[in-house]
Amino acid sequence: MPPMSLPPDFDPNAIGVKNGAFFGLDTPVDQAEIVFQSVPWDITTSYRPGTRNGPELILDCSTQVDLYSRDVEKPWLMKLATIPVPEGMREASAQLRAETEQYIEFLEQGGELQDSPEHQRNLVRFNAECSRVHQEMREQTARQLQAGRAVITVGGDHSCAEGPIQAYAEKFPNLSILHIDAHADLRIAYEGFTYSHASIMDRVLETTGVKKLVQLGIRDVSPGEVERTQQDPRIRTFFDWDLKDHLQNGNSYRAFMEQIISELTSDVYVSFDIDGLDPKLCPSTGTPVPGGLEFEQATALIRAITQSGRRIVGADLLEVAPGENDDWDGNVGARILYALTLAVYQGIQKKSG
Repeated sequence: MPPMSLPPDFDPNAIGVKNGAFFGLDTPVDQAEIVFQSVPWDITTSYRPGTRNGPELILDCSTQVDLYSRDVEKPWLMKLATIPVPEGMREASAQLRAETEQYIEFLEQGGELQDSPEHQRNLVRFNAECSRVHQEMREQTARQLQAGRAVITVGGDHSCAEGPIQAYAEKFPNLSILHIDAHADLRIAYEGFTYSHASIMDRVLETTGVKKLVQLGIRDVSPGEVERTQQDPRIRTFFDWDLKDHLQNGNSYRAFMEQIISELTSDVYVSFDIDGLDPKLCPSTGTPVPGGLEFEQATALIRAITQSGRRIVGADLLEVAPGENDDWDGNVGARILYALTLAVYQGIQKKSG
């Protein structure tokens, strides 16, 4: 049976309709198998802001995605729901970002936090606001999981993944994280922000019981983060230079994917920072870095995980930002989101089957 909200004569070959739902597939939340939640929040971005506008951009571009899949029959029958964006979140993020920008500039010019009571007070407020947002998203994710629905989070900066991952780790005791990113995000409270976008995976490791953190695409990393990847048995990092050396030595990408997949548990959550891709695919992201994955390499890995017998139980897509003159980043983001959605849906079907 198709979702009740789809008209009986729904034509997947027709023009996509912008109805406020991702991919134009608008199922009531209480009937959905997968729900999308948007988190337009980016107050800790340390280079370029704008990812708070990512969810709206991806939503707008998603109706340009043709609803075909070689792995899912009639994907337009997937029961997808889009949760409304929390009122005022994006506006609050923009206002706070203007303030955090002054704080970050103070640090970049050599300022010491202990010398500025004003910045100390503001930092406490910034962290409190981030905590409130992350707790809201954790609770919302937990409610949806409790109701039997999978959740895909669309951000926003990478810190927006913390609440959803915490809820997933509670629901799935054998959870591993596949973290696709240009950055390791293992810094501790970067720039004083407890919930920094550069600290998300440190937070995940410290606040959840995830079994494994498997990282891919990492190529802009601090010495301390590299040391941590070597010392913490929960972390397996495939640096971008590892992949490039592997390919330049005449080896196949398939063999590299098999190494990655072998590190994952049976239940996988994909945390996808768009800057894990080559920046020609996401030039407007907050912190672009040369190198990275090709689009087909990313989607092939997502597909291979599903084919391995593992389940992708949830996902997030973060750090997409609009460019000045076009929607290129949004078009790429929408197609990554589609690949993640298909994989999560296949995980649901595998469980029910």
